[in-house]
Amino acid sequence: MIRINEITDKVASYIKEPDLDLIQRAYVFSAQAHDGVVRRSGEPYISHPMNVAFLLADMQLDEATVAAGLLHDTVEDTDTTVDEIEELFGSDVADIVDGVTKISKMDFESKAVQQAENIRKLILAMAEDIRVLMVKLADRLHNMRTLKYMKPVKRRLIAQETQDIYAPLANRLGLHRVKTELEDLCLQYLKPDVFAQLSDAVHEHRAAGEPYIEKVIELISDMLKVNRIKGRVFGRTKHLHSIQVKMEQQGLTFDEIYDLIAFRVIVNSLKDCYAVLGLIHAAWRPVPGRFKDYISIPKANMYQSLHTTVMGPEGERIEIQIRTEEMHRIAENGVAAHWQYKEVGKGAKRGKTAGRRDAERYTWLKQIMDWQRELSDPREFMSSLRLEMFQEEVYVFTPNGDIKELPDGATPVDFAYSIHSEVGDICAGAKVNGRIVPLQYRLQNGDSVEIITDKNRVPSRDWLKFVKTAKARTRIKHYIRTVEKERAINLAKEMLEKEGRRVGINVQKAIKDGELTKLAAEFNCGSLDELLTQIGFSRYTPRKVIKRLYAVLHGETLDERKVREKGEQPEPEEEPIVASGVEIGKKPKADGLQISGVDNVLVRFASCCNPLPGEPIIGYITRGRGVTVHRIDCPNVGNFEDERLIQVSWEGVEEKPYPAKVKIKCLNKPGMLGRICNMLADMDVNIDSGNFESKVDGTSLLNFTVEVKDLDQLYSALAEVKKLKAVTEAIRVS
Repeated sequence: MIRINEITDKVASYIKEPDLDLIQRAYVFSAQAHDGVVRRSGEPYISHPMNVAFLLADMQLDEATVAAGLLHDTVEDTDTTVDEIEELFGSDVADIVDGVTKISKMDFESKAVQQAENIRKLILAMAEDIRVLMVKLADRLHNMRTLKYMKPVKRRLIAQETQDIYAPLANRLGLHRVKTELEDLCLQYLKPDVFAQLSDAVHEHRAAGEPYIEKVIELISDMLKVNRIKGRVFGRTKHLHSIQVKMEQQGLTFDEIYDLIAFRVIVNSLKDCYAVLGLIHAAWRPVPGRFKDYISIPKANMYQSLHTTVMGPEGERIEIQIRTEEMHRIAENGVAAHWQYKEVGKGAKRGKTAGRRDAERYTWLKQIMDWQRELSDPREFMSSLRLEMFQEEVYVFTPNGDIKELPDGATPVDFAYSIHSEVGDICAGAKVNGRIVPLQYRLQNGDSVEIITDKNRVPSRDWLKFVKTAKARTRIKHYIRTVEKERAINLAKEMLEKEGRRVGINVQKAIKDGELTKLAAEFNCGSLDELLTQIGFSRYTPRKVIKRLYAVLHGETLDERKVREKGEQPEPEEEPIVASGVEIGKKPKADGLQISGVDNVLVRFASCCNPLPGEPIIGYITRGRGVTVHRIDCPNVGNFEDERLIQVSWEGVEEKPYPAKVKIKCLNKPGMLGRICNMLADMDVNIDSGNFESKVDGTSLLNFTVEVKDLDQLYSALAEVKKLKAVTEAIRVS
């Protein structure tokens, strides 16, 4: 366990005359507040804030931030208040602790809404003081390191949130070490089969390639010596998550990835960076299209480096990064590298001014602030946040020569919206480098873009198929939603009036008298317009609403009236929306799903991703087929209309078989197919269907659709199959 003197010694190593008393007092207070509490691992709870504080000290942050790391859970988990923290440790520490503290004392309609509101609060706080996010990232990193002690479902939910939000935020801040560790830990818990096999493959590759790495390092070092350039060279294997992403995006196997090893050359000056680049290109042939100059145009997180891929010794493709010592420090520590301590004397406030100055460097943070003001729907806010956080950048020029930073793959429509929302709304065409291009053209680094506008033009739904920025998607969806909402409301009124006339109700009068408005809450709607919109979108039928309105107006139901007047039997209940699958509205717990805000709707599981109990899921309201449930990371979800996405969660899961697709690669030996099938059967995993093919390299590829009760059973089975010596790969596939 980390000791307090380890933290204070580290702080003293980079701050002249540090206020160590503040850190000591914070430690004592935190230890007393958490006294007697233990973590799931069995360790005293104080071990967590101690580790968080040590991580912050390792990033070389100021004393207030380190103290806040020690105190970050006191307000959320104990009776301590923010006012007490401010009285004892000052407003600087109190503001950081308050920013990190979750909103836990309010009622929310769902976990998703609560998550979104907590992220909103964090972003508002970090816009004021970026140190709030630094503490949150250190907190999340230590929690991820100890995630194995949580329940499996909780592990996956936390890992998914970390992958969606916190790893990208670390990347945006330039915290490379934090980002890569978070990503690898997420892969370990979200795709344990892929993680295990990549770990084994990388370990074997590293062992086999060690002599080659040493050879390349020696050759580059000799280049530096001969040309009297001072510097150092080292090689590293890329981290697992980046390898897995490349394999998925390019459809490659591990053996087909050539640039697994990246070499770094760290020199003393900017001039030397370009000199080394010239030497390397003179010695080895560069791969076309694989050179990037992030020194001339730095990334948004201040990252600077030259990247080139060359055909190195023995024809191996290798990636080389060249940077100065200062650039390397920023590349590893990001925003933390910009804190200025030497200019501040003892007792002065360190960090907050620097934090604000650093926050201003990030245009993406301003964009997030704009969204959170514009987007009231928490699902849409989280969707926009995920979309923007993951993107790499491309840099293009306005006609005036100003640089615009956009996500990789951005189009002229994204560029138009980045200029101004009104320019995007009336974008009719674009010229790139003086040539007219389609609106879906992918902008390249260095392009000069000019937008052609037309006041009669309006946003098109088709634009959603190719735009990349959250701002563009939000504005287009807002326009479409406004138009479609008006149509839905008008349609709903027509249908209600027609149904009302059938039973003798004047719907216009009911609306004017406010009677229909009173029903909105009963149908989980906040207003009359929302209820009418839901009717127009066919989420509620006009008959159902009119039957309820009749009961309110007359004190008896339509069925009771028919029995009273004519002795007729009541009409059968309306059939719910037709779909193959399970009816949710009447048996949510038995079927293992809970759907937010929708009743009497059937559900089916998407065959594209085959969600299993225990993993994060989301529902999509289809037209005429009920709710389709997808894994939240299903690639198809990104193409859906946000307004038709709905929160779905597993609840009271029924033990029944769920389909999952798996791929097993093994040596083509007699009896291997039988051994694998018997092993799966012994673990109560049924093979529903499958096929296999033999390869020319002496291996066989088995593709099965199996039936399992949940995600844990699937991954346990794959882990056991992978233990067979002849099996080289056993993974789940989408």
